[in-house]
Amino acid sequence: MSQGSLRASVVKLPVELAQDDSWRMESVLSKYENQITIFTEYLEEYPNTDELVWILGKQHLLKTEKSKLLSDISARLWFTYRRKFSPIGGTGPSSDAGWGCMLRCGQMMLAQALICRHLGRDWSWEKQKEQPKEYQRILQCFLDRKDCCYSIHQMAQMGVGEGKSIGEWFGPNTVAQVLKKLALFDEWNSLAVYVSMDNTVVIEDIKKMCRVLPLSADTPGDRPPDSLTASNQSKGTSAYCPAWKPLLLIVPLRLGINQINPVYVDAFKECFKMPQSLGALGGKPNNAYYFIGFLGDELIFLDPHTTQTFVDAEENGTVNDQTFHCLQSPQRMNILNLDPSVALGFFCKEEKDFDNWCSLVQKEVLGKATLPRLGRTSGSRNLFSIHWGKHIPILKVDELHH
Repeated sequence: MSQGSLRASVVKLPVELAQDDSWRMESVLSKYENQITIFTEYLEEYPNTDELVWILGKQHLLKTEKSKLLSDISARLWFTYRRKFSPIGGTGPSSDAGWGCMLRCGQMMLAQALICRHLGRDWSWEKQKEQPKEYQRILQCFLDRKDCCYSIHQMAQMGVGEGKSIGEWFGPNTVAQVLKKLALFDEWNSLAVYVSMDNTVVIEDIKKMCRVLPLSADTPGDRPPDSLTASNQSKGTSAYCPAWKPLLLIVPLRLGINQINPVYVDAFKECFKMPQSLGALGGKPNNAYYFIGFLGDELIFLDPHTTQTFVDAEENGTVNDQTFHCLQSPQRMNILNLDPSVALGFFCKEEKDFDNWCSLVQKEVLGKATLPRLGRTSGSRNLFSIHWGKHIPILKVDELHH
């Protein structure tokens, strides 16, 4: 795929419209006062198989690499229900138990993007080990305080503009829109957040959004060393391409009418193999999960449905992070039990990462999922397909009924 072609292209995503309607539900009473189980050899219940486990673009051989798999899963930041934080909006709820699970999943996906941005995908976490200052700063972005940029307070209140009352359950698309809006106020992480519309990723739009003007040749002494401006952040980190703003790409999809269509399974799984993968937001009625990988036809996920007490930063600014890493048994569910409304996430730190993602979509995903066109003897629709130069009309949802 040539550079010129990429700039003029669009990536066409599932034909079934991404909607939040199937995710609307009544708030449930808090019943998630779960004990956090400290585990040993928590993968014992996994089958003794030669199959590969995929976690956010990395593969592990289950039979011989259980400890590496354990380490990889526990390194992900885990956000759960919390209680006893300051009331949202001053008079609102002081716990998100029963309604905030999708918001917590959105936090987990975004946190993974920030880890990749500042620490790299290969960064690992160890209990009670001193971590880089960037790690502590990432964690502080998600504390349950109104002044933290991605707190439950900020997300719930930003959701009001998306038609969601505080305390109302969110769907994957709403969470994506909220994260996109909040990122505009986050100068330190300086992310470009693109949420696909109508199942289409417009490559030219992303290129325009992520490419930034060359920085001026001012000296480091011209600015305070701790300046949080986006330009200073880009300038001070030589690892980033100076002409590219790191991209968080969120793709809301609907993979079926009332349940997931099996023809999408292989293409959906391929997305977890991509090095740019941030997993997926989704779940089933009454429960939202953050899906981080798969084994066979079972998805591996982090579960936010544990209620923990609010944790604040200490006087020195550090955060006790013991409750922000999942030390429970990693849970699995059959992919066919997944609610069809999901949102895939991808992170592209540099422009070459995005170009590579586009190539992978064409090479690995194109043709993985096909649906026969009704009333025709040939032809198919793909989970992902690449069209050049212009938008292609979207197949209507009702055309997918068999």
